[in-house]
Amino acid sequence: MSRLILLNKPFDVLSQFTDKGTQGGPRDTLSKYVKIPDVYPAGRLDRDSEGLLLLTDDGRLQAHISDPKFKVEKTYLAQVEGEVSQEALRALSRGVTLKDGLTLPAKARRADAPGWLWPRVPPVRYRAAIPTSWIELTITEGRNRQVRRMTAAVGFATLRLIRLRIGDWSIEGIESGDWRAVDVPAFGAPKPAKRGRKPVWTPDTDDGRRPSGKPSPHGARPPRDKDAAAGTARNSAPKSSPKSGPQSKPKRAAGNRPPLPNSPKGRKS
Repeated sequence: MSRLILLNKPFDVLSQFTDKGTQGGPRDTLSKYVKIPDVYPAGRLDRDSEGLLLLTDDGRLQAHISDPKFKVEKTYLAQVEGEVSQEALRALSRGVTLKDGLTLPAKARRADAPGWLWPRVPPVRYRAAIPTSWIELTITEGRNRQVRRMTAAVGFATLRLIRLRIGDWSIEGIESGDWRAVDVPAFGAPKPAKRGRKPVWTPDTDDGRRPSGKPSPHGARPPRDKDAAAGTARNSAPKSSPKSGPQSKPKRAAGNRPPLPNSPKGRKS
Protein backbone atom coordinates (compact mmCIF):
# COMPACT_ATOMS: atom_id res chain seq x y z
CA MET A 1 0.00 0.00 0.00
CA SER A 2 1.02 3.61 -0.64
CA ARG A 3 0.39 6.51 1.69
CA LEU A 4 -1.47 9.55 0.42
CA ILE A 5 -1.83 12.78 2.44
CA LEU A 6 -4.74 15.13 1.70
CA LEU A 7 -3.69 18.56 2.98
CA ASN A 8 -5.92 21.63 3.01
CA LYS A 9 -3.13 24.12 2.38
CA PRO A 10 -3.70 27.56 3.89
CA PHE A 11 -3.08 30.84 2.13
CA ASP A 12 0.52 32.13 2.03
CA VAL A 13 2.17 28.71 2.44
CA LEU A 14 4.79 27.34 0.02
CA SER A 15 4.15 23.92 -1.55
CA GLN A 16 7.53 22.64 -0.34
CA PHE A 17 9.17 21.58 2.91
CA THR A 18 12.07 24.04 2.90
CA ASP A 19 12.37 27.69 1.96
CA LYS A 20 15.57 28.57 0.17
CA GLY A 21 14.37 32.05 -0.76
CA THR A 22 15.39 35.26 0.98
CA GLN A 23 12.36 37.40 0.19
CA GLY A 24 11.15 38.86 3.49
CA GLY A 25 12.87 36.20 5.57
CA PRO A 26 11.66 32.64 6.18
CA ARG A 27 8.19 31.84 4.82
CA ASP A 28 5.73 29.18 5.94
CA THR A 29 6.27 25.81 4.30
CA LEU A 30 4.64 22.38 4.43
CA SER A 31 6.91 21.38 7.31
CA LYS A 32 4.77 23.53 9.60
CA TYR A 33 1.72 21.36 8.93
CA VAL A 34 2.91 17.87 7.83
CA LYS A 35 5.31 16.02 10.13
CA ILE A 36 5.28 12.71 8.25
CA PRO A 37 8.65 11.72 6.74
CA ASP A 38 9.25 10.59 3.17
CA VAL A 39 6.17 12.14 1.57
CA TYR A 40 6.42 14.68 -1.23
CA PRO A 41 3.95 16.98 -3.03
CA ALA A 42 2.24 15.57 -6.12
CA GLY A 43 2.11 18.79 -8.10
CA ARG A 44 2.05 22.34 -6.81
CA LEU A 45 -0.37 24.89 -5.45
CA ASP A 46 0.60 28.55 -5.61
CA ARG A 47 1.55 30.32 -2.41
CA ASP A 48 -1.45 32.67 -2.70
CA SER A 49 -3.87 29.78 -3.44
CA GLU A 50 -5.60 27.54 -0.91
CA GLY A 51 -7.12 24.10 -0.76
CA LEU A 52 -6.20 20.55 -1.67
CA LEU A 53 -2.57 19.54 -2.01
CA LEU A 54 -1.70 15.83 -2.29
CA LEU A 55 1.50 14.34 -0.86
CA THR A 56 2.61 10.74 -1.28
CA ASP A 57 5.50 8.33 -0.76
CA ASP A 58 4.81 6.59 -4.10
CA GLY A 59 6.89 8.05 -6.92
CA ARG A 60 4.77 6.59 -9.70
CA LEU A 61 1.55 7.87 -8.12
CA GLN A 62 3.17 11.27 -7.68
CA ALA A 63 4.05 11.38 -11.38
CA HIS A 64 0.58 10.23 -12.44
CA ILE A 65 -1.11 13.00 -10.44
CA SER A 66 1.24 15.81 -11.41
CA ASP A 67 2.05 15.03 -15.06
CA PRO A 68 -0.41 16.85 -17.39
CA LYS A 69 -0.26 14.03 -19.95
CA PHE A 70 -2.44 11.88 -17.69
CA LYS A 71 -5.17 14.58 -17.69
CA VAL A 72 -6.20 14.18 -14.05
CA GLU A 73 -9.09 16.57 -13.40
CA LYS A 74 -8.56 19.42 -10.91
CA THR A 75 -11.53 21.47 -9.72
CA TYR A 76 -11.17 25.03 -8.42
CA LEU A 77 -13.46 27.58 -6.83
CA ALA A 78 -12.51 31.09 -7.89
CA GLN A 79 -13.87 34.34 -6.47
CA VAL A 80 -13.64 36.90 -9.26
CA GLU A 81 -14.13 40.62 -9.46
CA GLY A 82 -17.42 41.49 -11.18
CA GLU A 83 -20.55 39.54 -12.15
CA VAL A 84 -19.37 36.68 -14.35
CA SER A 85 -21.30 36.39 -17.61
CA GLN A 86 -22.52 33.36 -19.52
CA GLU A 87 -20.37 34.46 -22.45
CA ALA A 88 -17.27 34.30 -20.23
CA LEU A 89 -18.24 30.83 -18.97
CA ARG A 90 -18.68 29.57 -22.54
CA ALA A 91 -15.27 30.96 -23.48
CA LEU A 92 -13.65 29.21 -20.51
CA SER A 93 -15.36 25.96 -21.50
CA ARG A 94 -14.12 26.15 -25.09
CA GLY A 95 -10.59 27.20 -24.14
CA VAL A 96 -8.91 30.61 -24.08
CA THR A 97 -5.70 31.82 -25.68
CA LEU A 98 -2.88 32.58 -23.25
CA LYS A 99 0.71 33.58 -23.90
CA ASP A 100 1.72 29.90 -23.87
CA GLY A 101 -1.07 28.80 -26.21
CA LEU A 102 -4.71 27.77 -26.26
CA THR A 103 -5.99 26.00 -23.16
CA LEU A 104 -7.81 22.71 -23.42
CA PRO A 105 -11.60 22.68 -23.07
CA ALA A 106 -12.68 22.97 -19.42
CA LYS A 107 -15.82 22.67 -17.33
CA ALA A 108 -16.98 26.08 -16.14
CA ARG A 109 -20.11 27.14 -14.28
CA ARG A 110 -21.22 29.93 -11.98
CA ALA A 111 -21.35 28.88 -8.31
CA ASP A 112 -23.10 30.29 -5.27
CA ALA A 113 -21.01 31.93 -2.57
CA PRO A 114 -19.89 29.02 -0.35
CA GLY A 115 -21.25 29.40 3.17
CA TRP A 116 -18.95 26.64 4.45
CA LEU A 117 -15.73 28.39 3.40
CA TRP A 118 -13.24 29.32 6.14
CA PRO A 119 -12.12 32.97 6.46
CA ARG A 120 -8.88 33.83 4.75
CA VAL A 121 -6.00 35.35 6.68
CA PRO A 122 -5.42 38.06 5.63
CA PRO A 123 -8.88 38.72 4.17
CA VAL A 124 -9.49 39.55 0.53
CA ARG A 125 -9.51 43.26 -0.27
CA TYR A 126 -12.81 44.19 -1.86
CA ARG A 127 -13.78 47.30 -3.77
CA ALA A 128 -17.10 48.50 -2.50
CA ALA A 129 -18.28 49.69 -5.90
CA ILE A 130 -17.57 46.38 -7.65
CA PRO A 131 -19.43 43.15 -6.78
CA THR A 132 -17.82 39.73 -6.80
CA SER A 133 -18.98 36.33 -8.03
CA TRP A 134 -17.81 32.72 -7.94
CA ILE A 135 -16.77 30.33 -10.71
CA GLU A 136 -16.28 26.56 -10.41
CA LEU A 137 -13.67 25.54 -12.99
CA THR A 138 -12.37 22.04 -13.78
CA ILE A 139 -9.21 21.69 -15.88
CA THR A 140 -6.87 18.83 -16.86
CA GLU A 141 -3.71 20.87 -17.45
CA GLY A 142 -1.15 22.20 -15.00
CA ARG A 143 0.24 25.43 -16.41
CA ASN A 144 1.71 28.05 -14.13
CA ARG A 145 -1.08 30.13 -12.53
CA GLN A 146 -3.42 28.83 -15.20
CA VAL A 147 -6.80 29.49 -13.54
CA ARG A 148 -5.92 33.09 -12.69
CA ARG A 149 -4.73 33.72 -16.23
CA MET A 150 -7.84 32.09 -17.72
CA THR A 151 -10.28 34.23 -15.74
CA ALA A 152 -8.25 37.35 -16.54
CA ALA A 153 -8.36 36.45 -20.25
CA VAL A 154 -12.17 36.63 -20.20
CA GLY A 155 -12.21 39.90 -18.24
CA PHE A 156 -12.51 38.75 -14.61
CA ALA A 157 -9.61 39.04 -12.17
CA THR A 158 -9.35 36.29 -9.55
CA LEU A 159 -9.41 37.54 -5.97
CA ARG A 160 -9.36 34.22 -4.14
CA LEU A 161 -8.65 30.69 -5.41
CA ILE A 162 -9.38 27.40 -3.64
CA ARG A 163 -8.68 23.96 -5.07
CA LEU A 164 -11.53 21.66 -4.14
CA ARG A 165 -10.69 18.35 -5.79
CA ILE A 166 -7.98 16.36 -7.58
CA GLY A 167 -9.29 13.26 -9.31
CA ASP A 168 -11.26 11.28 -6.71
CA TRP A 169 -9.88 13.17 -3.68
CA SER A 170 -11.35 16.33 -2.16
CA ILE A 171 -10.96 18.61 0.86
CA GLU A 172 -14.45 17.82 2.10
CA GLY A 173 -14.36 17.57 5.91
CA ILE A 174 -10.77 18.87 6.21
CA GLU A 175 -10.24 22.23 7.90
CA SER A 176 -7.70 24.70 6.61
CA GLY A 177 -4.24 23.66 7.82
CA ASP A 178 -5.35 20.08 8.62
CA TRP A 179 -4.70 16.89 6.69
CA ARG A 180 -6.00 13.36 6.39
CA ALA A 181 -3.99 10.25 5.52
CA VAL A 182 -5.39 7.46 3.35
CA ASP A 183 -3.85 4.20 2.18
CA VAL A 184 -4.17 3.46 -1.52
CA PRO A 185 -2.99 0.44 -3.54
CA ALA A 186 0.55 0.82 -4.83
CA PHE A 187 0.30 2.55 -8.19
CA GLY A 188 1.01 0.17 -11.08
CA ALA A 189 0.92 -2.95 -8.90
CA PRO A 190 -0.30 -6.04 -10.80
CA LYS A 191 -3.85 -7.09 -10.09
CA PRO A 192 -4.28 -10.40 -8.26
CA ALA A 193 -5.03 -13.33 -10.53
CA LYS A 194 -8.55 -14.66 -10.49
CA ARG A 195 -8.92 -17.98 -8.77
CA GLY A 196 -10.69 -20.93 -10.31
CA ARG A 197 -11.96 -21.40 -13.81
CA LYS A 198 -15.35 -21.05 -15.33
CA PRO A 199 -17.08 -24.39 -16.05
CA VAL A 200 -16.68 -25.54 -19.62
CA TRP A 201 -19.89 -26.38 -21.45
CA THR A 202 -19.82 -29.46 -23.68
CA PRO A 203 -22.59 -31.32 -25.52
CA ASP A 204 -22.15 -34.36 -23.22
CA THR A 205 -23.06 -32.27 -20.19
CA ASP A 206 -25.88 -30.38 -21.89
CA ASP A 207 -28.83 -30.04 -19.51
CA GLY A 208 -30.89 -28.01 -21.90
CA ARG A 209 -29.09 -24.74 -21.15
CA ARG A 210 -26.27 -23.02 -22.90
CA PRO A 211 -23.40 -21.12 -21.27
CA SER A 212 -25.47 -17.92 -21.50
CA GLY A 213 -28.11 -19.49 -19.25
CA LYS A 214 -30.72 -19.53 -22.03
CA PRO A 215 -32.56 -22.79 -22.82
CA SER A 216 -31.29 -24.69 -25.83
CA PRO A 217 -33.82 -24.67 -28.71
CA HIS A 218 -33.34 -28.44 -29.03
CA GLY A 219 -34.01 -29.20 -25.39
CA ALA A 220 -31.88 -31.32 -23.12
CA ARG A 221 -29.80 -34.03 -24.69
CA PRO A 222 -30.49 -37.51 -23.26
CA PRO A 223 -27.63 -38.86 -21.18
CA ARG A 224 -25.30 -41.29 -22.86
CA ASP A 225 -24.55 -44.76 -21.53
CA LYS A 226 -20.79 -44.57 -21.54
CA ASP A 227 -20.33 -48.38 -21.10
CA ALA A 228 -22.68 -49.19 -23.97
CA ALA A 229 -21.07 -46.58 -26.13
CA ALA A 230 -17.64 -48.00 -25.36
CA GLY A 231 -18.81 -51.58 -26.20
CA THR A 232 -20.34 -50.45 -29.48
CA ALA A 233 -17.12 -48.76 -30.38
CA ARG A 234 -15.12 -51.92 -29.66
CA ASN A 235 -17.43 -54.19 -31.70
CA SER A 236 -17.52 -51.88 -34.67
CA ALA A 237 -13.79 -51.30 -34.77
CA PRO A 238 -12.00 -53.18 -37.60
CA LYS A 239 -9.94 -56.16 -36.44
CA SER A 240 -6.29 -55.63 -36.71
CA SER A 241 -4.20 -58.30 -38.51
CA PRO A 242 -0.53 -59.06 -37.91
CA LYS A 243 1.88 -57.57 -40.31
CA SER A 244 2.79 -60.00 -43.09
CA GLY A 245 5.81 -60.03 -45.30
CA PRO A 246 5.99 -60.86 -49.03
CA GLN A 247 3.59 -63.64 -50.02
CA SER A 248 5.21 -67.06 -50.75
CA LYS A 249 3.98 -69.80 -53.09
CA PRO A 250 2.19 -72.72 -51.45
CA LYS A 251 4.40 -75.73 -50.86
CA ARG A 252 3.62 -78.99 -52.73
CA ALA A 253 3.74 -82.43 -51.25
CA ALA A 254 7.01 -84.29 -51.77
CA GLY A 255 5.38 -87.10 -53.86
CA ASN A 256 3.76 -84.70 -56.30
CA ARG A 257 6.92 -82.86 -57.33
CA PRO A 258 7.46 -82.89 -61.16
CA PRO A 259 10.63 -84.73 -62.28
CA LEU A 260 13.63 -82.68 -63.21
CA PRO A 261 14.38 -82.42 -66.90
CA ASN A 262 17.81 -84.22 -66.61
CA SER A 263 16.67 -86.99 -64.30
CA PRO A 264 16.05 -90.51 -65.68
CA LYS A 265 12.39 -90.13 -65.12
CA GLY A 266 12.39 -86.83 -66.89
CA ARG A 267 14.17 -87.93 -70.11
CA LYS A 268 12.09 -89.11 -73.03
CA SER A 269 13.04 -92.34 -74.62
